[in-house]
Amino acid sequence: MTASNDDPKRAAAAAALRLVKPGMRLGLGTGSTARHFVDLLGAEVAQGLDVLCAPTSDATRAQAQRLGVPLTTLDETPELDLTVDGADEIDGALRLIKGGGGALLREKIVAAASRAMVVIADASKEVETLGRFPLPVEVVRFGLEATRRRVAAAARASGADGELVLRLAACGEPFVTDNGNFILDCHFGALKEPDALAARLSAAPGVVEHGLFIGLCSGAIVAGPNGIVRRGAFDWWS
Repeated sequence: MTASNDDPKRAAAAAALRLVKPGMRLGLGTGSTARHFVDLLGAEVAQGLDVLCAPTSDATRAQAQRLGVPLTTLDETPELDLTVDGADEIDGALRLIKGGGGALLREKIVAAASRAMVVIADASKEVETLGRFPLPVEVVRFGLEATRRRVAAAARASGADGELVLRLAACGEPFVTDNGNFILDCHFGALKEPDALAARLSAAPGVVEHGLFIGLCSGAIVAGPNGIVRRGAFDWWS
């Protein structure tokens, strides 16, 4: 019998669950790996674990509610202890590409409100250079073509170039985020200057947020063929 493709994701989620202490205020990520963490957390809550959680998407909120996980908002609880989330890519400097699930804006807001952010991932998400996964950029609907050109110009100024594709939903219509915006998936390939690109994208009118998470990830728990590996610093937890 072969191992499930989800086994490493669940193993990383289980390792992250050991970081959770009673009374913590948690940010709950979005995506296939984060779903495992929420499932495992829900089982602990059912056994009496006392936590309060801020979800990063409507989908995560619905999952947590089904499991009976106590929820809050950043208006009610503006400072969190720990966010646990997945990533589409992670490099050696703990820089991330996120947003494959379409929740990058809320994910970044929640991560920034947290004392620490821990990424859980399988080993396939580790890269030497970011950019193999298309970079999601959330944009407002108004002036879409003008914004697309500004995003392309910001990329070229940062040594990147490639096709910018408007993300579509399964029905063939443009994908709409929980915030009512569109997403451009930017096929730039290897990002030579991710920090510079992040700054230029943030400054572009029409860009709501981008999927480069820089300086937000405190540590990563990566599950691979040889077991669990921790990247980064976890001294904040002790």
